[in-house]
Amino acid sequence: MFDQLFNCPTAITRHSSAPLLEQRLQFLRHCQTNGSPRSTLRRKARELLVVINELKLQSDGLIRVEDIERSAHEWAYRQPTHFKLRDAQKTKAHFISIAKQWLGFLNRLCPKSEPSYTRFIDEFAIHMYRDRGLSDMTIRSECGHVKAFLSQYAADNDGLSSITIKQIDDAIAQKGNHDGCIRSSIRFYAASLRAFFRYAETNGWCSPGLAAAIIAPRVYQYESIPSGPSWEVVQQLPASCGGARPICIRDRAILMLFAIYGLRSGEVQRLRLEDLDWDKELIRIVRPKPRTTQNYPLIRPVGEAILRYLKEVRLQRPSRHIFLTLRAPYRPLSGSALWKVVSDRLRPLGIPIRHYGPHSLRHACATHLLANGLSMKEIGDHLGHRDPASTSVYAKVDIAGLREIAEFDLGGLL
Repeated sequence: MFDQLFNCPTAITRHSSAPLLEQRLQFLRHCQTNGSPRSTLRRKARELLVVINELKLQSDGLIRVEDIERSAHEWAYRQPTHFKLRDAQKTKAHFISIAKQWLGFLNRLCPKSEPSYTRFIDEFAIHMYRDRGLSDMTIRSECGHVKAFLSQYAADNDGLSSITIKQIDDAIAQKGNHDGCIRSSIRFYAASLRAFFRYAETNGWCSPGLAAAIIAPRVYQYESIPSGPSWEVVQQLPASCGGARPICIRDRAILMLFAIYGLRSGEVQRLRLEDLDWDKELIRIVRPKPRTTQNYPLIRPVGEAILRYLKEVRLQRPSRHIFLTLRAPYRPLSGSALWKVVSDRLRPLGIPIRHYGPHSLRHACATHLLANGLSMKEIGDHLGHRDPASTSVYAKVDIAGLREIAEFDLGGLL
């Protein structure tokens, strides 16, 4: 295989005579099967030799994640510095990534020891999914808040018994005083801790009364107007993805789904090939919060954009998800990748909005439907809201309607 990757006879000999030959070849063939191009395989082959040397790998035995991280740090910050080294942190991340991929493939990776409080978070996540029916994104966010708090204040030997309300208050105050979070973010953080400690109290994990004592900043329901670009700006986004570049073809289809259907990032991320019914011209959306499915008519421009992406860019890939990365290994787009798709198109326009991610297009879609005379019920159904209060916030952006109310003749009552 190395004679296919390298042209230099010395390089071929070096890789063929290095330790753990069969294990390296198995991994490289696996990467090749998953679509990794020749350039990626060459890079991985070189990195595997570094991993073997720095970790002093033998033919058997488990390797701890802590040892990988320590060796990666020593390699990235070695002295004297290699003349090609420009970003030590990036080099360290590459080392850790390839080592964990390879050793995980060989089943030689010893999992990193988790703190004792991890089991509490895992049980809390199961409770939120099974008993409260929350979406995966909400569960990840709330568990992230709890994990950040417990990593700072929970003692391994005492579990949660040593947690005090003062520590919780200090953590909430830190969000505003040092982290610069806005009130709504602080409120969500406090609500996550309150929900966790309420569940912890019912299971006897912590002292009683903690949840009831958690105080969050007041946030008024209608204190801010939903932030999103105007519909005229939204109409410019698909045009900015013109051309035959693969990234433009893919991003055009994604932007049209966000803007026309007002989909959430997770809903686009979860779209699969079987969700497209080409015969009936329907697209099926899995709503994460109500945990229901909703069928939409597949509008011709959207269908044509998706079909072009499938035929010219995505081609035949093992994954059933519609939107994949453009480079091997081909995998579903992450939430941050979808955020970047929208942000990279909105920011150059220089429009003054608070957020540049997919949710801003959801707001723009709702505002456009409201301006075209749709009722709150119709808008809520289109957006997949399960609570009418979630839709009523858009009543504030109907400026024309508010002006009509202001100009209404009260017939001498004033």
